[in-house]
Amino acid sequence: MDSAAGTNEKVGFNSWCPFLISDSIQKLKEFAQKIKKIGKDDPRRVFHSLKVGLALTLISIFYYINPLFHGLGTSTMWAVLTVVVVMEYTVGGTLSKGLNRAFATLLAGALGLGAHHLAALAGDKGEPILLGVFVFMLAAMATFSRFVPEIKARYDYGVTIFILTFSLVAVSSYRVEELIKLAHQRLSTVAIGVATCLCTSMFVFPVWAGEDLHMLVAANLDKLACFLEGMGVEYFGEKMESGSLEGKSFLQSYKTVLNSKATEDSLANFARWEPGHGRFGFRHPWNQYLKIGAVTRTCACSIEALNAYISTLQQSHQTTTDLEFKQKVQAACAEMSKETGKALVELATSIREMKWSSTAGKHLAMATEAACRVKALVPTENSTLLEVLVSATTASLLTEVVRCTNPIIAAVEELSRLAEFKWPEHGRKAGAVKPIASAESPPQVVIVIEK
Repeated sequence: MDSAAGTNEKVGFNSWCPFLISDSIQKLKEFAQKIKKIGKDDPRRVFHSLKVGLALTLISIFYYINPLFHGLGTSTMWAVLTVVVVMEYTVGGTLSKGLNRAFATLLAGALGLGAHHLAALAGDKGEPILLGVFVFMLAAMATFSRFVPEIKARYDYGVTIFILTFSLVAVSSYRVEELIKLAHQRLSTVAIGVATCLCTSMFVFPVWAGEDLHMLVAANLDKLACFLEGMGVEYFGEKMESGSLEGKSFLQSYKTVLNSKATEDSLANFARWEPGHGRFGFRHPWNQYLKIGAVTRTCACSIEALNAYISTLQQSHQTTTDLEFKQKVQAACAEMSKETGKALVELATSIREMKWSSTAGKHLAMATEAACRVKALVPTENSTLLEVLVSATTASLLTEVVRCTNPIIAAVEELSRLAEFKWPEHGRKAGAVKPIASAESPPQVVIVIEK
């Protein structure tokens, strides 16, 4: 029986083995495809990986060459550690971490040496007590400073390194004899590591956070425009009778804009650290991009409400008794949607090319005029109350989107002024058309039912 059982187990294993191998091969193929897609979506990721390898290779030379190693000793490993923790994807991220680490190490080392000399005056018994008091006070104050929003946003990493370095220097000073030499080696290796990171990040296929923020803000406006232009054609326009909107790609185009705040804040923070590069000066108004992003997300929220309402209408399969009235409302809404989309496209192009917008005001004025036409519409006696309410709600939600576009135009114009965008070739005053309704007093959609 034992022989038969062993034979059965062997047969069972042999039958499962091919499936396990094929499943493993399939998972490896899927993983390889995922890696390929990540590299294909943004080739800069591949270059960044190679840059990290290059920086570590360069810094390792200090460990392999005897004269360099004898000058720094085993502290050379701190340079390797610095490269690993400081090297970031963008130039701004690397500058932020590198400078934070360098200045925090310098300041903490100096204070650590000062604390050691002061504590030494208290004698052998008083020295450890004073060192403990100094470590407690500075660590507590530095940790509390991390709760300050301005420090948290830009110097949080530096404060952490300050606490670490000061504690190491102050505590080790009680046992280490050549403290100044140790501090000098640590500071030198950190400086070498930071310099290697900065040179590699800035001069070998640099990735600028400011440029990424610039393109992200423009892309977000394009995503809103994609939705509005799609709705103008597919729902309000000539294709409105073609059926359901389910599965249309433009319906999801604005979704990522709603969650873009964290990315924009991070890129803006890193962009402030970067030197002037390309089209962006040293004091480029990065904060204005955050203001544009804020009003863009407000507009995206209004679009979300419009999309949710239209999706509900699509699912209800409502019938129409007054086709003439519906077509008039649809035509005005189609113009509002298309013209607002064109205004957003113009603003995105203005940001991308760093030129003043020449036609965004015209498009928004036309959208506002269409909203005013909806206000003047009067339903016929064939219209039901439900149809009137549906049309009025749809037009009101779309009018809110038009109203939210006004602050976007104002924010982009302010960016154009601060960043000194170029004027269009056909004249400084081209396209300087103001919208009919301001952001403070948008047109109200009022449909009067006459008996």
